[in-house]
Amino acid sequence: MKEPVEPDIFLAMLRASISLWRQQGKRGVWIKLPIKLVNLVETAVKEGFWYHHAEPSYLMLVYWIPETASTIPANASHRVGVGAIVFNDKREVLVVQEKSGRFRGTGVWKIPTGVVDEGEDVFMAAVREVKEETGIDTDFQEILAFRQSHKSFFGKSDLFFLCFLRPLSFDIQKQELEIEAAQWIPFEEYAAQPFAQKHELFKYIADLCLAKVDRTYAGFSPLPITSIFSDQISYLYSNVRDLKQSSSADRH
Repeated sequence: MKEPVEPDIFLAMLRASISLWRQQGKRGVWIKLPIKLVNLVETAVKEGFWYHHAEPSYLMLVYWIPETASTIPANASHRVGVGAIVFNDKREVLVVQEKSGRFRGTGVWKIPTGVVDEGEDVFMAAVREVKEETGIDTDFQEILAFRQSHKSFFGKSDLFFLCFLRPLSFDIQKQELEIEAAQWIPFEEYAAQPFAQKHELFKYIADLCLAKVDRTYAGFSPLPITSIFSDQISYLYSNVRDLKQSSSADRH
């Protein structure tokens, strides 16, 4: 649906189409209504359509024709977020204090975090969030760990990827809109915060930092791969260090 149409004309078109689709053995019907055609929503709903999902510019409605259980796929169920651990050579970690959200006014130093944009890769999102919040340029190294939680934002599940990055610049220029303060602080000071001692996620972040910096912990780095369906590039995250060692041993 792209062009404006009166609801009564739309209703006649819709009923005729559904009748034809039923004869043809069609099952699922999708109607994508641009926001400018919002006047047609009520008509579609009264004919048995229901909301599937909405975006800023359109509403998607669906209808199941046969007298069987619908197999129309559910709307996207997850939100993806990133947290960025950035260490410098002085054993300092890049941290921020936020102007909004649950940490507003608490004085808690936390790593830069944010949400992955649509069509954006996890490692690119981590680099972008650090740049936006602190002005620091970074080189993505690894995903150290990830967490899955449920019933969080808008009732959706949440995937949070904890990333390790190497700084390419060091002079902080914090974002004024969302960030109250940003600085490099000694890792021990970050880990010793009462809030960090109290909450498991913060404690695990500190443990992962030590495992990565002081020991041989290896996370997952992005390997570019070509899709089997097209020439589009995607990324396989794997333990590249052990993968290279294994490949080298096989060659010998």
